[in-house]
Amino acid sequence: MRVSPLARRYAGVDPPAIKLAENDGDHALVLTGDDVESLEPADWDMIVGGYTEIVFARTTPEQKLRIVEQTKARGDNTVAVTGDGVNDAPALKASDIGVAMGAGSDVAKEAAAMILLNNDLTSIVVAIEMGRLVFDNLKKVILYLMPAGTYTEFLAVFCNVFLGMQLALSSYLQVCFSITNDVVMSISLMFEKPESDLMLRKPRNARTDRLTDWRFFFQIYLFIGLMMWPCAMSMWFFWMSKQGLAFYDVILVFNKWTDGFKGYSIDQLREFVSVGQCIYYITMVFMQYGGLLAVRNRRVSILQSNPLWGPRRNLAVPVGMIATMLIGVVNLYGPGLQRVFGTTPIPGMFWGIPFAFATGILMMDEIRKLIARTYPNSIVAKMAW
Repeated sequence: MRVSPLARRYAGVDPPAIKLAENDGDHALVLTGDDVESLEPADWDMIVGGYTEIVFARTTPEQKLRIVEQTKARGDNTVAVTGDGVNDAPALKASDIGVAMGAGSDVAKEAAAMILLNNDLTSIVVAIEMGRLVFDNLKKVILYLMPAGTYTEFLAVFCNVFLGMQLALSSYLQVCFSITNDVVMSISLMFEKPESDLMLRKPRNARTDRLTDWRFFFQIYLFIGLMMWPCAMSMWFFWMSKQGLAFYDVILVFNKWTDGFKGYSIDQLREFVSVGQCIYYITMVFMQYGGLLAVRNRRVSILQSNPLWGPRRNLAVPVGMIATMLIGVVNLYGPGLQRVFGTTPIPGMFWGIPFAFATGILMMDEIRKLIARTYPNSIVAKMAW
């Protein structure tokens, strides 16, 4: 083995860079405790970097510890160790995650990070699946919240501060959307069931892979968000145009919106703004329907994983949609809220148009997923979150 091509591959390579290549295939190796005693650093480079399945037989506690340390030192491996005896404690402690049996020794359980109370090793697989599911759902919640909850709200403030436009979304509606509408809908994502490929994915590198990456932010700001904020802003300008106010009568004219502007009284102009803000708010509320349904699946179509029936059934989704709609109705038609926060009813057509926007967002994401599934090596697939 010391004169094999594998030895030459890793000659002079730093241990953290030693890892299996994707096209290496599967290779197995069996080593005894006596073999472990005679291994040199270069040998460990070949073992960790060249074999996918390794069996260490008849090893001592010191050798178990050495196996853990040498494996952790190379590549981006995450090392888990199971054990129940006193002799297993050093290896359990040195590993990334030590797993002790509930019926094991107190020393082993003290050294371990996790204890299997039912003494069943298959529980480890279930724990990994649950951990991946929680991580997946947390990403989906963030991906759902940010396009509307940050991007679309930010653009309303940006246009007000830098482009001299009346505030398209009042401070109250911004806060209300963030702490009521968004929360109600995002909670439903925490009840999502595992996707079909959850346990088929490669393990995440906990040292380098973070909750978010550039693909994640591309999806938020240059895909979903880039559809949401123009739709919401177009509804604001559409409402103003129906009042006889063109684009340049709305933007870059903040200081001109006084009594008599374009023949309107100040009370009329304030009413236009109030209605426009509520339209912007309701547009965000219903566009989030499309955003929510889009982020439920990374690659699979909604036709195979709809929330109403089937293996991915999640009735919390339609319940959340109804709840967020009711919150919008209360905000616009509640007499007390109208008096205190200046909300107001909006024309019926502005309740319907946002559903078309939501459908469009969902269909665009369905097309993205279809391309990613059909052409897994395409730029679209590589940019998928």
